[in-house]
Amino acid sequence: MASPRVRKIADRIHVIVAEMLERRIKDPRLGFVTVTDVRLTGDSQQATIFYTVLGSEEDMVASAAALESAKGVLRAEVGKQLGMRLVPSLTFVHDALPESARALDEVLARARAADEAVAAVREGAAYAGETDPYKKPREEHPDDDAAADGAVDGER
Repeated sequence: MASPRVRKIADRIHVIVAEMLERRIKDPRLGFVTVTDVRLTGDSQQATIFYTVLGSEEDMVASAAALESAKGVLRAEVGKQLGMRLVPSLTFVHDALPESARALDEVLARARAADEAVAAVREGAAYAGETDPYKKPREEHPDDDAAADGAVDGER
């Protein structure tokens, strides 16, 4: 777990970069980019910025190139607003979480459909054997004990 100071700096970098992308970076290659997370090393020297791009694969590639070219401007603005002596270097990483979440949703939908199919087959089903297949202890009646004792005495 990162220290509260590092977490605060990461949150501030998140806000600064998101605002810069929205207002000041005018690169035509930059698509609809959303900054999803910022992770900062413990010594505050490396900042990894996770982002997603709404659109096609070409939009993602173009936006990645635009972010790489705007890295210096973004780092300068982060340094100016944070007022730190050593400004962290910025690394942009495409966040694959939405794609993996979508794939997981598809797997869950297939599992749900398979469960519904099994439930539909189960509706008209009956037990293969008895309704209660578990063995139960025999109940002994007092009459049975007397008859069993008499049979044993009569044989001798």
